[in-house]
Amino acid sequence: MKILAIDDQPLITFSVHRKLTNLEYEVETANDGASGIALFDKFQPDLVIVDYNMPGMNGVDVIRHIRKVANSDVPIIVMSGNTDEKVIVDTFHLGVTDFLKKPIGLQELVVRIKRVFGEAPSCSLVDNETNQMIQNYCIGVVIPCYNEGDRLSEDIFKQFANKNLGYHLCFVNDGSSDNTLEVLEGLRKGNESHVSIVDCVVNKGKAEAVRQGILHLIKDHQLDYIGYLDADLSTDFKDFDDLVRVINQSEFKIVSGSRMSRMGANITKQSARSVISKTINLIIRSILKMPFNDTQCGAKIMDRDIASSMFNKPFITRWLFDVEIFMRMRKYYGKEKVLNFICEQPLKRWIHADGSKLSMKDSFKIVGQLAQIAVHYK
Repeated sequence: MKILAIDDQPLITFSVHRKLTNLEYEVETANDGASGIALFDKFQPDLVIVDYNMPGMNGVDVIRHIRKVANSDVPIIVMSGNTDEKVIVDTFHLGVTDFLKKPIGLQELVVRIKRVFGEAPSCSLVDNETNQMIQNYCIGVVIPCYNEGDRLSEDIFKQFANKNLGYHLCFVNDGSSDNTLEVLEGLRKGNESHVSIVDCVVNKGKAEAVRQGILHLIKDHQLDYIGYLDADLSTDFKDFDDLVRVINQSEFKIVSGSRMSRMGANITKQSARSVISKTINLIIRSILKMPFNDTQCGAKIMDRDIASSMFNKPFITRWLFDVEIFMRMRKYYGKEKVLNFICEQPLKRWIHADGSKLSMKDSFKIVGQLAQIAVHYK
């Protein structure tokens, strides 16, 4: 059986292609409507899987071509994050066979395909170990790494990349002197489509490492949102995915994790660091003149506009680039707008990880760097 998959996000089509090919289907993919139509006429598939929302020629245009121009009754499965009832009903009126709402499990997609072909699902289709999900958006995540060879959670990152097919993880090796690069290359092996590495020969600090990762990801136009996360996973992927859901369902341009202690949350910090953090946060709030509780949390997600405009120039500090981002946004948009563009999302979990690269001595240097920021962005 021949299957044509059309989706504007290669992260999705790659995963669908690999899964269906392993099941011995003949598969072709296209990443836009026009290419999909041309491939349909040439490939003559037995089934078409098409995304509804695509720039230019969208899924509806593809369906109309198949039904009205090509006069074909080939089965069509629409796979989309659009859950509007009218949209779903209208596509059925156009003659689609099924409408699948993203996020959707890759295994469920296979079951639906087999149902269309009149095939019985095999036992492997209920294998809980895979549980791969196709998201309704694509996210790039920068993970800065400096001498993380001994504490990088390879298995956790591999499992996440394998199960969350809409994510692309970009690891930035910030001039490490240990075996970090070797560990990252091992992590990327077998996950090349969902994992990339930016290797910075000279250590320039977290600010520049994150910036280089963002500049790398912004070139990938399939990514709806871009963010960053600490390599020690003090904020885990479950909380990070919550940040993504918030920005996707709102008008915010950036959603930042907040490590506020509250009932039902597991937030642990070293007592000495906690006191210093509170003092620094007071200074930051006085500089920003905006009521943020935790600018320095290492988990943030933003839209493409912020990623491209706020990271285009180097930061003046090695660690306080989060504050600089907000200062740049305030200068660019104005204070009133920025208050509506930034959201602080309380985390459910944040665990201080041993081996932090920021020493207590460095914490005191931060005060001087904050003064430098205040003057520079005045």
